[in-house]
Amino acid sequence: MDKEKKIEYLLFSAWAVSVSALAGSLYFSEVLKYEPCELCWYQRILMYPLVLILGIAMVKKDAKQCVYVLPLAVIGGSISVYHYLIQKAALFADSAPACGRVPCTGEYINLLGFITIPFLALLAFASIVILMIILYKLTKKE
Repeated sequence: MDKEKKIEYLLFSAWAVSVSALAGSLYFSEVLKYEPCELCWYQRILMYPLVLILGIAMVKKDAKQCVYVLPLAVIGGSISVYHYLIQKAALFADSAPACGRVPCTGEYINLLGFITIPFLALLAFASIVILMIILYKLTKKE
């Protein structure tokens, strides 16, 4: 496979992950009526622009956008890790600040005992980070 096709696939994959995360978060809040906590809002604020940035990068086949996408994805992933820890680790839950009307320690879903909404967000951010690192390494010689 040539380099241009790899770039296209990486950008499309990252965009597809961001669109899936956006659709999932809107499904939870608008269809299931789960009210997002404050940390969920921060994760959304960092994920939603990625749909637009990665969509434009995909259409223009612009691999240089990875330098703009990576910081948003890393920060969003870090928030997701913290949010997941305050849900699942007693040490973090005890020291968690009050998040407003909806507690950040609350779990709307808990599939298989470990899959929560912040975990799903972490998977999305981590996938985007991995794809962008691969894209950066593929194009750094240019």
